[in-house]
Amino acid sequence: MDFLLDSLSASLQLIASRDPAFCHAVWTSLYVSFWSIILAALLGIPAGIAVGLSEFPFKRTVITGLNSLMAVPTVLIGLLVYGFIARQGPLGGFGLLFTPTAIIVGDAILAAPIVANLALSSVRGANVAIIPTAMTLGGDRLQCILTLVSEIRFGMMAAVISGFGRVVSEVGVAMMLGGNILGYTRTMTTAIALETSKGEFAMGIALGIVLIAVALAVNVIFQFLQRK
Repeated sequence: MDFLLDSLSASLQLIASRDPAFCHAVWTSLYVSFWSIILAALLGIPAGIAVGLSEFPFKRTVITGLNSLMAVPTVLIGLLVYGFIARQGPLGGFGLLFTPTAIIVGDAILAAPIVANLALSSVRGANVAIIPTAMTLGGDRLQCILTLVSEIRFGMMAAVISGFGRVVSEVGVAMMLGGNILGYTRTMTTAIALETSKGEFAMGIALGIVLIAVALAVNVIFQFLQRK
C-alpha cells in the first residue's frame, strides 16, 4: 500500500512540475486523437446516414459488416496500415511510417466504424415523420437530410465522443505506426506501457490521471451541450 501511495504522490509532483517528456506525450495524444476523430467523423457520419436512409440489396450484410468492424483488434489495423505505408508498401514513398500522421490514419480507420454504427443507430431511431414532413414543407433531399441531422445531433455527438474515447485510449496502432519515439510520436498510452515496463510507476500513474481527466472533461462538455 505504501508503494501505491508513494507512487501517487510522485505522480502528482510530476504533473505539477510539467516535465517536458510528460507534457509532450499528453500533447501528442490530444493532437492525434483530435485529428483522427475529425477524419473518422467525416467518413463515418455520412456513411451511417447513407446506410440508414437508403434501401439496397445486402443492406443487412453491410450493417453486420459495420458491427463486425467495431471489434477489429487495434493491432490488426496497425498491421494493415503498416503494410501500406512501410517503405516496401504502395505508399512507402510518402515517408509516413513512424510519424503522427500515420497514427492519425490508423486511429481514424479504427474509429470510423464506431462513428458510422452509432450514426446509423441514431438515424434508425429517429422519428420516421421527419423527412416526409420536411418534404411536405417544400424541402429538397439535402434539406430533408440536414433537418434529420439537426434532430438527431445529440446522437451524432455521442458517436463522435465514443470514437474519441476509443482512439485516445488505444495502444496498438500508436505503438506500431508511431514507433513510440520520445518527443515525436510517444502518446500517453504508449508512454504508460513503456514507463511501467521500466518500473517508472509514477510516470504511468501521472499519465493515467491525465488520460482519465481528458475522458471526464469530454463527457462533461457533452452533458453540458445536451442540457443547453
